[in-house]
Amino acid sequence: MMNHTKTGFWRAVWLLIFVLILLGCFVSSVLFGATQYEWSTAWSSMFHYDESVNDQIILRTTRVPRACIAAAVGASLAIAGVLMQTLTRNPLASPSVLGVNAGASFLVVLAAVTFSVSSLPTLMWIAFIGAALGAVTVYMLGSIGRDGLTPLKIVLAGSAMTALFSSFTQAVLVLNQQGIGTVLFWLTGTIAGRSPDFLITVLPYMVIAWIAAWLLSKDMNLLQMGEETAKGLGQKTLLVKSLAGIFIIVLAGCSVSVAGPIGFIGIVIPHISRFFGGMDHRWVIPYCGVLGAILLMLADIGARFIAIPEEMPVGVMTAVIGVPFFIYIARKGLAKA
Repeated sequence: MMNHTKTGFWRAVWLLIFVLILLGCFVSSVLFGATQYEWSTAWSSMFHYDESVNDQIILRTTRVPRACIAAAVGASLAIAGVLMQTLTRNPLASPSVLGVNAGASFLVVLAAVTFSVSSLPTLMWIAFIGAALGAVTVYMLGSIGRDGLTPLKIVLAGSAMTALFSSFTQAVLVLNQQGIGTVLFWLTGTIAGRSPDFLITVLPYMVIAWIAAWLLSKDMNLLQMGEETAKGLGQKTLLVKSLAGIFIIVLAGCSVSVAGPIGFIGIVIPHISRFFGGMDHRWVIPYCGVLGAILLMLADIGARFIAIPEEMPVGVMTAVIGVPFFIYIARKGLAKA
């Protein structure tokens, strides 16, 4: 009992430390970039706003919303990733690997380029449908066969569907080349130039999914012990899997509709979170939310300085961070499958 209490204490301490780091990253995201601002200017823009001061306008309408979007999208992708890894019992599972992001991206590009859809709420619902299409297709393909769903089969199914949806996306852009400029930068994953309306539209859905995912923590703890064990302990596994799938679709769909298909956060962060929070989802999910927000903010800050005065898409930065980690996990985890 004493050891358990001590473990919980240190998990809480580390989580608080990461929350403080998150606040530091938020402030850095607001202040630093091609144009750097003083702390006093940022403070004035928030609490003594003067519409006649250009710096305050930029900070309040561009930098602060951008930092908030990075935090919300990073947290959402990380939480979606840990739910997917538990649901599929696969250390490589994430919205970017298992076709969820690719499905959402394809339908968003199809709607925006071919049908000239520009309404954010409409694109958000289209992203949800695409994410659901990708998730259900991959799950069904990975479940075919006498041995059912296995980590290897679901990775293969996810890779195949990601490639297929990406090919469809490219075909849409080739057939309508005038729309390439509209969506090309978005397709690499970016949070630059997003207005506060983007976040305001999706944030309620994100917050509900964050809270609901945490409330499902005990059930996810049982599920990760194996489906048969969970059923033996009285869990309604089909209901738990369905709820987790809905939360994944909501989080991935919201993220893609706002920032495009940003990859690797959903792979990297759950493993780091388990290092600090153990296997208990009551700790792992909050860690994922905080660490996911930190990673995407740091990637966005770094993207501003690589090619000044231009900016790299943040999706490129997360790929640079995530690919080596993906290879490491693939060699370590998939070999055990």
